[in-house]
Amino acid sequence: MTRGIIRWDPVEDITRALDRFAPGGEMLAGRTLAPLVDIKDEDNNIIINADLPGVNKEDIDITVSDNTVQINAKCSKESTEEVYYRQERTYEGFSRTIVLPEAVTEEGASAKLENGVLKVTLPKLEKEHKITVQ
Repeated sequence: MTRGIIRWDPVEDITRALDRFAPGGEMLAGRTLAPLVDIKDEDNNIIINADLPGVNKEDIDITVSDNTVQINAKCSKESTEEVYYRQERTYEGFSRTIVLPEAVTEEGASAKLENGVLKVTLPKLEKEHKITVQ
């Protein structure tokens, strides 16, 4: 496969370097993107909405531990045989570890992927436990 001569564009190289320091630039680590998330407190649940464009639900892994949630997802890879004029969507997956304001449990939790947005509903862990005196 011959790609031919590639023209060097110093402005594009500088722009790409500065993007790493811009807001959101730290969201790209290598070829894995940290998805943007919204986290809200809703009654007895913590709701997480995460942007996962181009991901199939079978390729998502969610792990819950106390007050931490880890979301990992793989993206389907585009063909490497094609020649692009510009290719910016080169990430291979998503990974994000989120520390929540309080402990949650996986019992009764749910997750739904719709239109590239993952919605995870996590029940809060009960803080008070009553002890029966016998």
